[in-house]
Amino acid sequence: MPDEMRRLITGLLPRLRRFGLALTGSAADADDLVQNACERALRRAGQLREEARADAWLYHIMRNLWVDEVRSRRVRAHETMDAAENVIGLDGTAAAEGQVTLAAVRRCLGRLSADHRSVLTLVCVDGLSYREAAEVLEVPIGTVMSRLARARLDLHAMLATREANADDNVLQLGAERNRAAKQRGQ
Repeated sequence: MPDEMRRLITGLLPRLRRFGLALTGSAADADDLVQNACERALRRAGQLREEARADAWLYHIMRNLWVDEVRSRRVRAHETMDAAENVIGLDGTAAAEGQVTLAAVRRCLGRLSADHRSVLTLVCVDGLSYREAAEVLEVPIGTVMSRLARARLDLHAMLATREANADDNVLQLGAERNRAAKQRGQ
């Protein structure tokens, strides 16, 4: 079982790290949380029921560890979600545009409440069902559904505002260039 559990955990590491980032908002804290969760899962591998999904079990462990950590420390500075920008490393124009968009989404995610960030990551990114997310977060399924709906609306509103501001900036820059060109021509 330990070798099988190690292989299982190794395959889940990217997803665990992503969930850790959603919970903590900090790359360093996320790495620590993932390490602690993996250690606990390996020590308690016998507690995983065969019918349970291993990813949901590990998410549950991570959530409980994070709740314990938050309770034990009251004030601590965290890195923003921007610290996760180095998670993706591709070349090319499309990848650069994708990274800009991803950075914007991360910034907006960082402005969401921890509850909204967690449920959005579990359901939309990691593909857990509402029921599984409810079990991981230890809340009723209706709470997952309402948090997810509010999180999606808030994220969409933030991204739409960002795009509108970017469009306004482009228009303003174009108007300034036109004025400068006219002044040079006079």
